[in-house]
Amino acid sequence: MAATEALDHRSHVLMPIEGMSCATCAGRVEKALQALPGVEASVNLSSEQANVAFDPARVKPKALVEAVSRAGYDIPHETRELAISGMTCATCAGRVERALLAVPGVARAEVNLASEKASVEGVAGLLRPADLIAALRRAGYEAELRTGEVERDRQILAVEERRLRLETWRVFAGIVLSAPLLLPMFGIELPSWLQLALATPVQFVLGARFYLRAWKALRARTGNMDLLVVLGTSTAYFYSLYGLLAVPTGTHLYFEAVAVVVTLILVGKWLEARAKRATTSAIRALMSLRPENARVVHDNEEIEVPIAAVAPGDVVIVRPGEKLPVDGVVIAGHSEVDESLLTGESQPLAKRAGDPVTGGSINGRGLLRIETTVVGEQSTLSRIIALVENAQAKKAPIQHLVDRVAAIFVPIVIVVALAAFFGWWLIAGNFTGGVIAAVAVMVVACPCSLGLATPTALMVGTGAAAKAGILIRDPEALERAHRLDTVILDKTGTVTEGKPAVTEIITTNMSEGELLALAASAQTGSEHPLARAVLAKAEGVTLSTIEEFQSYPGMGLLARVSGRWIAIGNRRLLVEKGVPTDALEARVALLEERGRTVMWVAALEPEARLLGVISVSDPVRATAKAAVQHLQHLGIETIMVTGDHERTAAAVAAELGIQRVIASVLPVEKAAEVRRLQAEGRRVGMVGDGVNDAPALAAADVGIAMGGGSDVALQTAGITLMRPDPLLVSDAIAVSRATHNKIRQGLFWAFVYNVIGMPLAAIGLLGPMISGAAMALSSVSVVSNALLLRRWRPAAKVRA
Repeated sequence: MAATEALDHRSHVLMPIEGMSCATCAGRVEKALQALPGVEASVNLSSEQANVAFDPARVKPKALVEAVSRAGYDIPHETRELAISGMTCATCAGRVERALLAVPGVARAEVNLASEKASVEGVAGLLRPADLIAALRRAGYEAELRTGEVERDRQILAVEERRLRLETWRVFAGIVLSAPLLLPMFGIELPSWLQLALATPVQFVLGARFYLRAWKALRARTGNMDLLVVLGTSTAYFYSLYGLLAVPTGTHLYFEAVAVVVTLILVGKWLEARAKRATTSAIRALMSLRPENARVVHDNEEIEVPIAAVAPGDVVIVRPGEKLPVDGVVIAGHSEVDESLLTGESQPLAKRAGDPVTGGSINGRGLLRIETTVVGEQSTLSRIIALVENAQAKKAPIQHLVDRVAAIFVPIVIVVALAAFFGWWLIAGNFTGGVIAAVAVMVVACPCSLGLATPTALMVGTGAAAKAGILIRDPEALERAHRLDTVILDKTGTVTEGKPAVTEIITTNMSEGELLALAASAQTGSEHPLARAVLAKAEGVTLSTIEEFQSYPGMGLLARVSGRWIAIGNRRLLVEKGVPTDALEARVALLEERGRTVMWVAALEPEARLLGVISVSDPVRATAKAAVQHLQHLGIETIMVTGDHERTAAAVAAELGIQRVIASVLPVEKAAEVRRLQAEGRRVGMVGDGVNDAPALAAADVGIAMGGGSDVALQTAGITLMRPDPLLVSDAIAVSRATHNKIRQGLFWAFVYNVIGMPLAAIGLLGPMISGAAMALSSVSVVSNALLLRRWRPAAKVRA
């Protein structure tokens, strides 16, 4: 219990890390953060981010920054703009500045009294707007964030663009300086001093980043890819310089190898950056859905305001072809809305008054008036982006093994390089050959490919899934999903529409209208699908007031109506209350064999007696049968679980082709069924949509929540389906298998590349230039292989 409480009080931040170049770097940052008390960290090399959980009472944000800095890396700063109200004089401005500077993570705060604005600079990921606003409120002022999510997204994308442009200029400069050094290969000799003049800026200006990061690694008493590059190219450069100065004639110079190797590595980093940028295309596509402004109705006038200024309750106008700026409910107008980038639904959905809409969707030809319900970080789009970013920032279980290998990779490479040098020098008597072999070994070795294989596949896989309407909460869920061999499908709301309608009313000694009114009165206010069906049927009927109410989860309810207790529920409830059901058993059996769900209605006062039954029909979803077939094609056994009677469940299962049914179970018994299957050695996935399914979703190896389900189910599940389409269940498993295959392929080729490349370099079959090209291409090939996941297409979309 204490551990759980401590966990609940932890803060979670996503911090960008600058300076990482390989898996060793990511492991070092992770180790440095986790050395702090109570800190859990997962570092993603591909996204260059650290997902950190810490207790603010034990560890201050400054300690996190210092830990990363000691490890030899940096966390960039970001700026937030605040609009402040309540300041009256310079003293107020000073107090506001002091309040802001006291917030953990803030490095600079400037307040402008005239414009009533504050500019706050601090550590990226740790500069939380809620903390800034709370600090100002404690100081007696009100504030609101001026830099909204749209602006933050723009800043993130701008940083990516600047980085890519800088890499492009470095590559261009490297090629311009290195190309002349290759002229001797075509019979055109260059003076030695010109070779030196061309190679030096490549080595020490364009290659300065390698020296800087290598120095930081050494200060942290570890090694990384940059250290190998620096050792290799510096050895070749200074050996050539010695040959030029000490022995002016007859010694081969390797300035061309130095410059070309550095340039090739820069080209590799540039290609890698472009490829890595493609892995985040899904996130950038979601970010692009956020409109900058909204058209709000104020005093019967339309006013365009920044999206951050829209509040719940505001009425927003959306014209044809525009993006919906907020989550809300349509209060006037009708149109078709494209939600494909949010839910993966390929067809636009009709929306009219009373229908909910999601911000980021694209309006069709109609004009809509929308009442805002949710804004900011709680909006559907923001939650989707946060969920995908969180999943991409975390580390898959298999990555921990890779990290252990990467931790000893650099020392092994240096040992192999030294062995090659001394072997050529002492055994073969070739000092120059030893230097070149050692350089080639250090240059060809690439821990980058090892570090990138898993995170890039995860980023592309989770991005492809998100585009299809499948949100994967964390890599563990993805890792477990590909191993599933059994899937349990809840019936109501999962394989059926979850919108039952009353089909028959059978009574014993009262009219159908009287029974309907009594049942509807007892269920007034209930949100259960069966209750809604009864209330819909009783629309326009005068209902009585409930005097008392008792709920029996999984069985039904008791309600005191007009002075007497009424029981409504399944057969199990009536048996428990001592109500005989023989009078209608034969007719109910016929209904259940036709797939109807039956509600029994009985009076408990003045004596227990059966009043009648109400049957409802819940249509099977159009794609449910295809979904079951697809799961079976994947080799997964499909089981249906429901609280309905065996006959009703069997009828639905027969329609879908499901062989095994678990019926008449209570909500807590669903979780027990999951655990029983797990005890048999099964890897179980549970698919549900309601509060009653939450225990089973939590107990399963992978919980899958259907779109449109309850928040409890969505929060409990490892995978969330953004629309209620059973085909997405098999798609979620298929994309997890495809992602896991790419991870295995990437790791296989990364290991094979290093296992083959280093020995070939050691025996002299790979020169420094070829080694440099091979090293550059190794990371690119791993990332490019992961990018093939973008070709994955969900069966739900293919069949549509």
